[in-house]
Amino acid sequence: MKLSVIVVNHNLCMWLRQCISSLEAASDGVDCEMIVVDNASADKSVEMLRSKFPGVRVIENNVNEGIAKAYNQAIKVSSGEYVFLVSPDTIVSKDTLLKVVDFMDNHTEAAGTSIRMVTPQGHFIRSSKYGLTRKWNMLIKWAGLSRYFSKSRIASINHTAPDEFETAEVDVLNRSAMLLRRSALNKVGLFDERFAMFGYDVDLSFRLKVEGLKNYYFHKTYVINFNIKPVPKYTLAYFKYYYGAMLAFISKYLFEAPKLTLGTPGKALYAPRYEMEQ
Repeated sequence: MKLSVIVVNHNLCMWLRQCISSLEAASDGVDCEMIVVDNASADKSVEMLRSKFPGVRVIENNVNEGIAKAYNQAIKVSSGEYVFLVSPDTIVSKDTLLKVVDFMDNHTEAAGTSIRMVTPQGHFIRSSKYGLTRKWNMLIKWAGLSRYFSKSRIASINHTAPDEFETAEVDVLNRSAMLLRRSALNKVGLFDERFAMFGYDVDLSFRLKVEGLKNYYFHKTYVINFNIKPVPKYTLAYFKYYYGAMLAFISKYLFEAPKLTLGTPGKALYAPRYEMEQ
């Protein structure tokens, strides 16, 4: 199979329905499977999926396992050469899957790619090309790891740097829409589940770079992102998951991992390997 499309949902039934509809339209001509992991939604998301989209495989969790663990659940049972991870609060354009798979087929050095994202009003979302927020940039600079995020550092200094219509190598794949090569995941492992809601994209992108692989931003299609936050800002849960991810990242790479050198990875960087279910 060429492609596995994976969506993790928690109480976003309305958004999920339009997301899956757009993905089904975009899957025409692509050998793919679609998997939705539902993290204990209470809004009848699972019932909607089984009624409206019988061809979608549903993994139903009894508790909210977090985004990273839910993605891992689906990746382990998927079979595509590529894995497309997309948030339920998005709509993909009709040519997205064909174009992004073709890009990866023709760029064998690419471990993964993000896709150009726009708001419902059509405005470019800067983070779809440069995935680090200002706070993450500051943290990485303080930790002495900024040399591994050179493209993000340039972008943070020069606000004109992100060219929306230029495919380019980037540091961090955006979590809302990323395509990953399975063979790259076999090398570095799956998402580190300590980064339950935030930071899992930064951590995986970093491990891919340390392995000597490349991350890209692809501009020749688009995804509409409604930007519904998984955890509301200014809440205790947000503080726990967002800043907790930062602390976990610093702990992992300053205290647990050996000295880093691109292309010569250290074993402590890696998430556990996994075996595909038969």
